[in-house]
Amino acid sequence: MSDTREQLLDTFLRLVAERGYGEVSLGDIGAASSVGMAELYRLYPDKLALVQAFMARIDGEVLAGTPPSLDPEETVRDRLFDMMMRRFDALKPHRPALNAIRRASLRDPLMALVLGPGLMRSMAAMLEAAGVPARGVPGAVRQNALAAIYAAVSRVFDKDDSVDLSKTMAALDSRLKTAERWAQTFDKYTDFRTRRPETAPAP
Repeated sequence: MSDTREQLLDTFLRLVAERGYGEVSLGDIGAASSVGMAELYRLYPDKLALVQAFMARIDGEVLAGTPPSLDPEETVRDRLFDMMMRRFDALKPHRPALNAIRRASLRDPLMALVLGPGLMRSMAAMLEAAGVPARGVPGAVRQNALAAIYAAVSRVFDKDDSVDLSKTMAALDSRLKTAERWAQTFDKYTDFRTRRPETAPAP
C-alpha cells in the first residue's frame, strides 16, 4: 500500500474514532490529509472503500505473523487461537474507530451487506492459514462458525481493559473448545454416515 493510501487510511480511522462514522466525509479526510479530492477519489471513491482497506490491513498484519509451515505439534484449535488473538491485538489500537464502524453498520443494512463478504474472506484466510480447508460447502460452514465465534468474542474484547487482553483470551479459548467438541462430533457422525455398507458395523 502506498504512503498516500496509508496516510488517508490513518486519517480516516482517527477522524472516525473522534467524530463517529456518519460525521466524517471524504472532504474531511482529504482536508485533514492535504490530499486533493481527485487523488482521494481515485484511491478511495467512498468511505466503504476505506473500511475495506482497514479490514485488508488487519488481515495482512494477522497473516504476517503466520509461520511459513504448520507445526505438527500444534492442534487446529491452537493455531486458530493464535490467529484470532493476533487479530484482536492488531485491532486494539483502533478500537474506537472499529466500534464506530460497527455501530454504523447496524444502522445501515446496505453497509453490512457490502462488508459481510469481506469478513467471510478474512475468516477463510485465517482458516486456510491454520491448515483448515475453507472451500466448498464444508468450508462455508467453517467460515460462518468462525465468524460467529469472532462476533461473540468481540463483545468481550470491546470491554476488555486488561493490558494483555486476558478476558478476551479466556472467552476465545472457551468458544474454540466448544467448537472443537462440536466439530469432533460432526466428523464422527459424517464418517459413520458415509461408510460403505460392507464396512459399517452391524446393528
